[in-house]
Formats: sequence, C-alpha cells, structure tokens
Amino acid sequence: MENHPEVSRKIDFIKAPALDTLNALLAGEAGTYDFAFIDADKGNYTNYYQKSMELLRPGGVILVDNALWEGRVTTDDQMTVAIRACNELIFTDPNSNSMLLNVGDGAHLAFKI
Repeated sequence: MENHPEVSRKIDFIKAPALDTLNALLAGEAGTYDFAFIDADKGNYTNYYQKSMELLRPGGVILVDNALWEGRVTTDDQMTVAIRACNELIFTDPNSNSMLLNVGDGAHLAFKI
C-alpha cells in the first residue's frame, strides 16, 4: 500500500482478527460501506456475512469467495459445511438479492436491499 499513495490515502489497512475488526467498525460505521469482500477462515463465513451486511448501506455489495469450494459443496467436512451454511444464509436472507457465480471456486454476490 505504501508504494501506491493514490490508493493508500483512500484505504485503511488493518491487520487484526477479522471479527474484532468488524465489531469495532460496527461501533461507529454501520450502514456506511459500499462493498465487502469475504475470503477468510471458512468457519466464520456466516459471521462475516452478517457483520458485513450490517456495515453495508442499502445497495451495497458483498462478494464471498470460494462459494463452490472446488466443487466440494456437497461433502461433509467442516469447512465445506461452513461454506454451504453461508450460501444458504445468503440465499434465504430477506435483506438481500443474490447470485452464485460458477467461476473458479465460485463467487457469491449479495446485494443489500
């Protein structure tokens, strides 16, 4: 980031546990974000999605990476179950419209209503 001053003045780089950071952001910035990208520990994908939805303004977008998990979304290992739970949460969330894209490992787009 320091090598790109035109970007670094627009982006705050935070290196910390994601849930702690999301909770801190929610304390003063709920409903103010345009975009969230989720690509982290799969076991917390549903938590990241829920917190990101709180951070987004209406019309904001969440992009969840690895939504098809190398085609393993039907297996029962712990990470796959977590990804499947996140996909189901997004599909059934009345506060978003979503689409699952079959590109690479899959990308799930959710648009906050």
